[in-house]
Amino acid sequence: MLKYIEEFGKYVAITGFRNAKIEDTEEFFQAIHKGKPRNIEIQFFDANLVASWQHPYFAVLNALTAFKNGRNISKSLAMESMLYASAQRQIKRATQLVGIKHDSSNIAVLIIGERPEIIESTLSMVSKHIKATNDDTILELSEKKAKIIQKAFGISNLE
Repeated sequence: MLKYIEEFGKYVAITGFRNAKIEDTEEFFQAIHKGKPRNIEIQFFDANLVASWQHPYFAVLNALTAFKNGRNISKSLAMESMLYASAQRQIKRATQLVGIKHDSSNIAVLIIGERPEIIESTLSMVSKHIKATNDDTILELSEKKAKIIQKAFGISNLE
């Protein structure tokens, strides 16, 4: 899914991958960082904790607004998006909550940039490193997934 956020002049791609096998997350992140073009931001989430494509999309909108207003906590748009998606103010807690781990098999990918063709080529590069099936259905919110998210985020039944 590719969306244009006119107010900020940014394109946002959000997609999911099923059955990912990332044995060494540090090595994976280094390879992604090395292969990504300048002016592109990439963030990875445990898709089991992503409540539909709108979850990271609105996190990006909040992150862009934070940068615009000088209220950002982090130095990168990708990390600021993770902070908003996780509802945390500390990077370490955010990554522990919604970031990918070595055993994450369903992964949501967020790519932010100014040109759609560069986002698409970046997504292609990411796909090769993830070695998984591209499947946006893992982003959909089911009753089972809602319970997992509710527990992880400490959301009561009343809330």
